[in-house]
Amino acid sequence: MYKLRSVLIPILAAILFTGCSDQENQEQAQPATDESKDKTEEKNTPQKEPQTDFILKADPQTIEHIHGIGYPGNDDGLYVASHQGLKIYKNGEWLEMTDENHDYMGFQAVEDGFVASGHPAQGSDLKNPLGLVKSTDNGKTLEKIAFYGESDFHFLSASFRDNVFYLINEEPNSELERGVYVSKDKGGAWEPVELNGLDANSLGMIAVHPENGGTLAMATREGVFVSNDFGTTMERKGDYQMVTAAAYSKENLYIAPVEHEKIKLVRLPVEQQGTGEELPIPNLKYDNPITYIAADPEQDGTIAFITILNDLYESKDGGKTWNQLLINGRIE
Repeated sequence: MYKLRSVLIPILAAILFTGCSDQENQEQAQPATDESKDKTEEKNTPQKEPQTDFILKADPQTIEHIHGIGYPGNDDGLYVASHQGLKIYKNGEWLEMTDENHDYMGFQAVEDGFVASGHPAQGSDLKNPLGLVKSTDNGKTLEKIAFYGESDFHFLSASFRDNVFYLINEEPNSELERGVYVSKDKGGAWEPVELNGLDANSLGMIAVHPENGGTLAMATREGVFVSNDFGTTMERKGDYQMVTAAAYSKENLYIAPVEHEKIKLVRLPVEQQGTGEELPIPNLKYDNPITYIAADPEQDGTIAFITILNDLYESKDGGKTWNQLLINGRIE
């Protein structure tokens, strides 16, 4: 089994960027007893349009502690997972849920909804932590996949089409020791990821190709490493310094390197070797690095990124032009 170097030697800067403290989460949510009714269902039929009584126009607010962004295949919006639940940017306006506003972590958009970890909202009868859960109805109900009531995964990733899951387990649970794991059967069984060739002193964000769950990338303080065999062997991609975020589209791997105190967004073709293309992005200060990137697998050229200060940008033309959707997390 792969042994993490000094047990997750601080897991990239991202854990500092996005993590909530355990104490804060314990105060936020009340653990449920085994007799409590779980607000959880078996797989739900994907719904293209959200239910109007559950999702409404968002009130003015400031979003804090963002733990992921993405484009679920069963909706048309850009989802933002936060300490205060999900927020959705759709048709030029922000939407939010009227209930089930859980503190989602490790948020990953998939074809029929999203998968995530985290902690239940205050007053919920869901167990704390959530383990690995999935929703196909915009978060109204959650399907328990694994480690319910046991673990909270800050670093979680999934392929969009075939639901191959990866996670970094920071604390042992009933099944897993500390380490990096993959499930090839939608969370039923887990096996350690070997990460041979990962020449880095840290672990970080994992990105998975949307149509090939065996292809992944890991952003680290020493650059970005890729694999085409479920992480058995890893190879450095390019000559980049610290990489704070990564995401795949069908054709490209998008990464966010920090070089000479400059924040960059780079597009690396999946099928070609060589130098990546730096995309023109709004100027970002050195203390405002990119924390998450999302690429819409069903809308070619639609990509988004968010920074540590919660500035959210979206492009519909492959990164040529950008629209700022959030300034310091503020919804007006």
